[in-house]
Amino acid sequence: MKKTILLFTFILFIASCGVKKTQNLLSEGDYDAAIDRAVEGLRSNKNAKGKQDYVYLLEEAFAKAKERDLRNLDLLAKDGNPRNYEVIYKTYLQLNNRQDRIRPILPLPLLNKGRNAYFPFDNYNDKIISSRNTLSKYLYDNSKALMLTNDKLIFRRAYDDLNYLNQINPNYKDVVKLMDEAQFKGTDFVNIALKNETNMVIPTRLQQDLLDFSTYGMNEKWTIYHNVKQKGVNYDYGLIINFTNIMISPEQVKENVFYKEKQIKDGLKTLLDNRGKVVKDSLGNAIKIDNFKTVKARIYESNQFKACQVTANVDYVNLKTNQLLQSFPINSEFIFQNSYATFKGDRRASDEEYNAYFDRDYLPFPTNEQMVFDTGEDLKNKVKNIIRNNRLGN
Repeated sequence: MKKTILLFTFILFIASCGVKKTQNLLSEGDYDAAIDRAVEGLRSNKNAKGKQDYVYLLEEAFAKAKERDLRNLDLLAKDGNPRNYEVIYKTYLQLNNRQDRIRPILPLPLLNKGRNAYFPFDNYNDKIISSRNTLSKYLYDNSKALMLTNDKLIFRRAYDDLNYLNQINPNYKDVVKLMDEAQFKGTDFVNIALKNETNMVIPTRLQQDLLDFSTYGMNEKWTIYHNVKQKGVNYDYGLIINFTNIMISPEQVKENVFYKEKQIKDGLKTLLDNRGKVVKDSLGNAIKIDNFKTVKARIYESNQFKACQVTANVDYVNLKTNQLLQSFPINSEFIFQNSYATFKGDRRASDEEYNAYFDRDYLPFPTNEQMVFDTGEDLKNKVKNIIRNNRLGN
C-alpha cells in the first residue's frame, strides 16, 4: 500500500512539472511549444481529471497561436513585399500542421464546464496552394534573373533557391534543368597536375595514385577536382604537385659480432656437503638441487638499411590570372630496414627477446623506383591535409 501511494505521488509530481512547463511556455509566447507539450501530455488518459489543466492550456495556446498567425498574415499581405512570400506560405503550413497535431486527440472534454474544448479549425488548402504557387513563381523568376550575371556566388544562391522550389513544388517548369546549369556555373573547377623538377623518374603508379582525387574524397558541392581536363570546362584553379628533390641513400649492410654468456638450468644434481658426502633429508633421501651450467655463443648480427626522402611543393594557381596563390612544402620519407642474425655455439646464451632475429634472413633491397613509390601514402595524406585546410574558391 505504501509503495502504491509513493508511486501515485511521484506520477502526480511529474504531471505537475509538465503542466508548469506548459504554462511557462504559454506565458512566454512560445505557443507551438506549449501545444506540443500539452498534446504529448494528453496522448494517454486524456479524459482523466488530472489531465484537465492540459486541456485548458491547449485550448488557450491554440487560440493565441492562430490569432497571432492570422494577424501576421494580414500585415504581410498589406506590405506586398515579394520577400514575404515564403513567410506567408510557411505560416499557412504552420496553421494547417497545428490543426493536424491536435485533431487525433479530439474531442477533449472540459469536465467542470460540461462541454468539449473549442478548437475552431479552418480549411487552409486553397491558401497553401495559392501561396505556394505565388512563392514558386517568384523563386523561378528571381533565379532566372540571378543567372544572367557572371558571378559564381550568385549562381550558388540561384541554385539554393531553385532547390528549395523543387522541394516545395516538384517538377515546376524546367527547374531541374536550371539547377544543373546553376550548379555547373557556380562550381569552381580545379585541374590537378604533377610536375617533376628532379633528375629521377617518378613511378607511373605513384603519379596515377597522387592524381586520383576520387580516392581523396575531396570533391565538394562547389569544388570539383579533375586530373584530366574535360571539354567544355573552364578551369578556375590549378593544383600542382611539384616534385623538387628525391634523395635515396646507398644500400647499407652493417655487421656486428658480439659474444653472449649465460648460466642456465641443466637438470638436477645431488647436494654434497663440504666433505663430498651426499646430504639427505629427514627420511634418508638424497636432496636434489638445480644444476647450472655456463653456455656461450658468438652472434653475427646484420642490419640492412636504405632510405628515400621526397621533397615537393603543393602550388595553388589562379588560372584566370596565372597568379601563384599559395605554395605549401611537403616532405615524405620511407625507410627500409631489416635486421637478422646467426650464431655459433649455444643459442640459449642469447637474450630471449633477441631470438626472433635468428628466424629472419637477408631480404633483397627494394629498387629506387619502389622506394619512391613507397613514400606515396604519406605524400597523399599530406596533400589531402593541405587541401582540407586550404579550400579553394569558398
